[in-house]
Amino acid sequence: MIETGRLILRRDTPADRAVLHAMWADPRVMADLGPVKSAEASDAALAKHAGYHPQGLGFWVVEHRADGAVMGFVGFKPGAPDTPIAGALEIGWMLAVPFWKQGFAYEAAAACIDWAWRNRDDAAIVAITARQNEKSRGLMSRLGMTHVPELDFEHPLFTIDDPLRDTVTYRISRP
Repeated sequence: MIETGRLILRRDTPADRAVLHAMWADPRVMADLGPVKSAEASDAALAKHAGYHPQGLGFWVVEHRADGAVMGFVGFKPGAPDTPIAGALEIGWMLAVPFWKQGFAYEAAAACIDWAWRNRDDAAIVAITARQNEKSRGLMSRLGMTHVPELDFEHPLFTIDDPLRDTVTYRISRP
């Protein structure tokens, strides 16, 4: 568990499922991330992320300290095979719409990066998103990450004509 001034980052529990399902089913949340997910697809995504726990990775639920509201998730996974970031430490985040534009994503991601520097020996952390995802690209920059154009790629999980396929990579090196 990681705690910040406003947040608690913790492993998900069955009680979190409905809120996380709703987040993945929200077209506004998923606009730059991929298709909306059914409850079953959301559970599969959560199970996939839980599969990274033996590697010391995975995603944490972002909980608001003041009222216990589940806001989204943030954490790490290995970069996807068959991409330029294969095996790299990749950070990702997703928050429900009511928690946008309040600095929560920055606070959660910065806490994760700090955790990684204290608990892992990776030389760098990467983040990827669709080129069109200006919100995430802005957050990556605010976190001190730099766009690395030579690591941009066509994401194999998206069809050739999907604008989300055009993927950019950002990187931050260990201080």
